[in-house]
Amino acid sequence: MKTALHNYRARMLRVLDHIDRHLDSDLDLETVSDIAAFSKFHFHRQVTATFGLSVHRYIQLARLKRASHRLAYTGDQSVTDIAMDAGYDAPDAFARAFRQRFGQSPSSFRKSPDWEPWLAALGPFDNARSKLMQKTFTFDDVTIREVPVTPVAIMEHRGDPTTIGATIQRFIAWRKAAGLHPKTNPTFNVWRSERRPASPADYSMDLCVGTDQPIETNGEEITVGEIPRGRSAVLRVVGNTDNLEPAALYLYRDWLPASGEEARDFPIYCQRLAFFPEVPEHEAVAELFLPLK
Repeated sequence: MKTALHNYRARMLRVLDHIDRHLDSDLDLETVSDIAAFSKFHFHRQVTATFGLSVHRYIQLARLKRASHRLAYTGDQSVTDIAMDAGYDAPDAFARAFRQRFGQSPSSFRKSPDWEPWLAALGPFDNARSKLMQKTFTFDDVTIREVPVTPVAIMEHRGDPTTIGATIQRFIAWRKAAGLHPKTNPTFNVWRSERRPASPADYSMDLCVGTDQPIETNGEEITVGEIPRGRSAVLRVVGNTDNLEPAALYLYRDWLPASGEEARDFPIYCQRLAFFPEVPEHEAVAELFLPLK
């Protein structure tokens, strides 16, 4: 029974991977069902039963999520090009679908995203992915690394985590203006609070970019700091890097007590190595660092 269930889930995962890699292609029901080697006559019901949403809606949400990231965080694509990449033949059809899901037109979202309804609309999509994409970590996944000191420029996010998208948008725009590209200057997130504090107003995270050059603030509130030198337990996460809480829980709950190590007085942080939508979502990469004494 367990083997059969494992094989069934593996076939479903092949479907999600294929969709991630081929969002620009024709993802009709017959093509997608062939990937899993399921009958096309039953496949849509199997997907709905497994994920809680239809194949069509899953694909639409995947495309709209990628499109919304491109609208909010990049300025090098027109709305028309983004619409075509999302599988729409005309910008007005894309605009209708986008407004229906997120409550804003694509142009309005690009200028001033309303992140709370965006998160709510993508909830079913993220829940569907998490059902089969839960990572199980082991001791072999954790390495201990000597980390050099890294000077960083910091943009702070303080307050409700549902508004983090607006801070990320400002951070990306600022680092572009400063010429601090992710390929040449590493990207870090430093968590200074719980992921879900008792009050959302107490949420605290630093968005950081590695640089030892003089900082042009360009009107933003940018401070200078550093990722300190020292030993760290490092856990590499591939796939769902939007939510690194399961990886952090593994380090604190399982790895740290059994390792004999003690945590150092610096917050847990991550370095982001590959970003969605520059890579398919399941290929995004982050490394989580737990500083050690």
